[in-house]
Amino acid sequence: MARYSSAYPPSPAAPPEGREAAASPDPAREAPVVIEAAGVSKKFVSYHNRATSLKERFVRRGGPAGDDFWALRDIDVTIGRGQTVGLAGANGSGKSTLLKVLAGILRPTDGRVSVHGRIASLLELGAGFNGELSGRDNVYLNASLLGLSKREIDQLFDSIVDFSELRHKIDDDVKHYSSGQYVRLGFAVAVHVDPDVLLVDEVLAVGDEAFQRKCLAKIAEFRAQGRTILFVTHSLDLIENMCDRILVLESGSLFFDGPPAVGTKLLRQKLGSLPAGEPVSYQYATVRPESVTFSHEPGGPPTVQYGPGESLTVSVEFDVTEGAPEHVYLHTYIVGQNEVPIWMMETPLGGLAIGPGRHIVDFSVPRLPELLGAFAVKVHVSDAATGVPVTTRRFEELFGVGGAQADGLLKVDYDARLRG
Repeated sequence: MARYSSAYPPSPAAPPEGREAAASPDPAREAPVVIEAAGVSKKFVSYHNRATSLKERFVRRGGPAGDDFWALRDIDVTIGRGQTVGLAGANGSGKSTLLKVLAGILRPTDGRVSVHGRIASLLELGAGFNGELSGRDNVYLNASLLGLSKREIDQLFDSIVDFSELRHKIDDDVKHYSSGQYVRLGFAVAVHVDPDVLLVDEVLAVGDEAFQRKCLAKIAEFRAQGRTILFVTHSLDLIENMCDRILVLESGSLFFDGPPAVGTKLLRQKLGSLPAGEPVSYQYATVRPESVTFSHEPGGPPTVQYGPGESLTVSVEFDVTEGAPEHVYLHTYIVGQNEVPIWMMETPLGGLAIGPGRHIVDFSVPRLPELLGAFAVKVHVSDAATGVPVTTRRFEELFGVGGAQADGLLKVDYDARLRG
């Protein structure tokens, strides 16, 4: 599994060829560490044929207990004070499991987790509630589990109830609450315990639109106060608008950790929902054009100056990581002044079957036309099966063609005569 990390925030300039992008200083990451996970893995056991009686359990003793399932694998995350971090990924990628491990609800199988400060978490619908108790009793129960004394809860009780907008139901058993009412009361308690760290799972999605806006306004207030917030959501637009950073999980491993604008594109690309015309920046793409060279023949010595009629080979080297499309198209554009395309070359129909590693594609032109000027190369990569853009890179390297004409891009045969 490939793990991506980025200089945070990324430098707008591309790194020189052959060098990785240098990490630039970031105040958020230099802030005091609030959450640290090092080498965290979490294993569950999946039982396909669970014993239903003591006799059956006795007969089966010594046999396989079940299949191991790793929900998390080698997660390394450090979150500084004041950061708002979105946790995203496809269903089953390990988002909620990671949040529970960070909250201390689950103990990691391997690795360690350290959290500094008071945590308030809203991870599952009704978590920390007793359905047989009233809303009032559950406020006291839940808040005490989060570390408040009875005196503190007495002082906050009216504010909690007002925020939840459930005063008319506060003395009813919560087993009669709707899912939205559960969330209202749970979120109201969580944000009133004065947490240093707020962990929120996708449970907010069950609330109505007005209450969601109210919750998001509270989260924005926490951000302004410098609290640390980590929440799971499938709304990538929300992450782009609310978060300083995104963690993208894939099959239990950390796939990307960095700027939301980049991470959401990578995830949308993996999910097949990236809008047409929005390729990922080449530094983070699963198929990454790394370099371009010019020569007279494939593998020949580099040459930058050509004459009309001579052969030209444009060699594009690219790096492929796990998670890349099985077949890709490479469209290579030769561009002139003002980025005007002069001609385009592409890989064969059906695309290239590629695997992880370094690859080189040679585009060979047997005879150059009568051109005059200096030209650059722009490479566009797309998924051959779906047509979805993967990335685009415009290289700075130039090659020149010295035509016989005194001026003009293309030499054209013509005849000039005086008439009349």
